[in-house]
Amino acid sequence: MTKTDQVSIAVIGAGGVGRHFVTQCSYLLPKYPNASVVLISRSNRSLRVTSFDHALSLSAWEKDLAASDGPALSPPEILDFLSSAPGKCILVDNTSNQDVAASYPSFLNKGISVVTPNKKAFSSDLGLWTSVFESAYPRNAQGGLIYHESSVGAGLPIISTLKDLVDTGDEVDKIEGVFSGTMSFLFNSFAPVEGKGGKWSDEVRKAKDAGYTEPDPRDDLNGLDVARKLVILARVVGLQIESTSAFPVQSLIPNQLADCDSGDVFLEKLPDFDDEMDQVKSEAGRIGKVVRFVGRIDVANKQVKVGLEEFTKDHPIAGLKGSDNIINFYTKRYGSNPLIVQGAGAGGEVTAMGVTADLIKVLQRIS
Repeated sequence: MTKTDQVSIAVIGAGGVGRHFVTQCSYLLPKYPNASVVLISRSNRSLRVTSFDHALSLSAWEKDLAASDGPALSPPEILDFLSSAPGKCILVDNTSNQDVAASYPSFLNKGISVVTPNKKAFSSDLGLWTSVFESAYPRNAQGGLIYHESSVGAGLPIISTLKDLVDTGDEVDKIEGVFSGTMSFLFNSFAPVEGKGGKWSDEVRKAKDAGYTEPDPRDDLNGLDVARKLVILARVVGLQIESTSAFPVQSLIPNQLADCDSGDVFLEKLPDFDDEMDQVKSEAGRIGKVVRFVGRIDVANKQVKVGLEEFTKDHPIAGLKGSDNIINFYTKRYGSNPLIVQGAGAGGEVTAMGVTADLIKVLQRIS
């Protein structure tokens, strides 16, 4: 193997998804002897090779990183480091950091491919979206590749399925579904199809204790996580959506609790508002339906919305279990029967699997 055949991989973010990703790399990379991890960086320190002739140990990386006195590296510093590598390079960003996302065009313009579950580059400013894809191959013949499957559905093939539909000339009429593993878990417990279910505040606390919510559950209940995913899918299908503020997004945070000092205070006060959610559940139940938190993209009318909707108990969206997501693609080719993608939509391991699968695609294309 010549030096120009080498593929150097830099990993930003080593907790949660990042930890699972590195573990999966330890199984994957022996199949790609020309590829190696040369940098692992987190918020307070980094670990990197002193020579590109070597690779970091993926069996001892956590211990080595904890013992490292290397400072955390900024995106420009990581770009400088990778620019000195002799072969091709891949940046894997497992963070949700806006500054890192904003740096993607710089990496891509240098021919460095980017793999990430970070939604920020794809759901924030439309100008950044445009810059990312204009910097990447094929629009930039010398640019790196960009893959972000896990920015929408953890390990589910949602973006790739939609891109395949669009790229093969199908006409997408509508996209609908449950896009949040957190919201799926909450409503499947709060309003199950068999009836009853728990109190809203109890279910929110259970979801937090089970690790399904952010440390502050309001970051899930405000609906913005779902809205960001819809922005990404709407842009993939060709709609020029400026941001999440361009369409209605229903928040499940009571107005009186929006300014609570912390997530713990929010959870303490949430039982006072259980009656409001019980009423929503009861109204749906009186007409034989259940309530779910869904997202919709009406492509033909260029409309996007996020919020609560009622479904008959035999509807696929009503019958989800656990934290499963379900996304229905209604297209000209598939007619009245949508193409359905369903499965676990939350969790560090499945999200990391989506990232690792994207890494495989890049390795196959550049090796």
